[in-house]
Amino acid sequence: MVGILLEVAFAVFAIGLRSWVHVRQTGDSPFRGGSGIGGVPAMFGLGAVLLIGPVLDVTGALPRLVHAPWLTAVGVVVAVLGIVATIWAQFAMGSSWRIGVDDQERTALVTAGPFRWVRNPIYTSMLLFGLGITFVVPNVALLVSLAIVVAMLEYHVRAIEEPYLRHVHGTEYAQWAARAGRFLPGVGRFAH
Repeated sequence: MVGILLEVAFAVFAIGLRSWVHVRQTGDSPFRGGSGIGGVPAMFGLGAVLLIGPVLDVTGALPRLVHAPWLTAVGVVVAVLGIVATIWAQFAMGSSWRIGVDDQERTALVTAGPFRWVRNPIYTSMLLFGLGITFVVPNVALLVSLAIVVAMLEYHVRAIEEPYLRHVHGTEYAQWAARAGRFLPGVGRFAH
């Protein structure tokens, strides 16, 4: 049940609250269609993938690989850190924050805050959250789900977001990408 409650907390704060603030500040929804899987389908897709494991755990349909209260406690801490870090990175984007990519839209390139070190700190934080949920409910479904989420985010960033940002921001993006890692500081930087 703890895994499901953490998923609800992520949805309420990192999606609901942040979307509400964005609409209040800009008068515009943060959800975009455009290229790739974006907006509402991406949000529900990623959420559903990570929710499968906790639901199977609560129903007793899939056993945990490990039963350890300390692992659950570590998982809760990691998941909460993932939620907080996601919200921090979202707010650091200001009015440039979007869910999805619209090829016709031009927003400012954000390189401050957590973006100083990592180009995709929201995704990194979401993966931290997913890792925490996997510690809370260590079953095969969540291990597979986490691998799917990693693959989806890798694909989306490399095939959709990076080409879009290169096109829109050109040299400024290339210089920043040479300094900031893709998902982790120093890892996945572009060569000069």
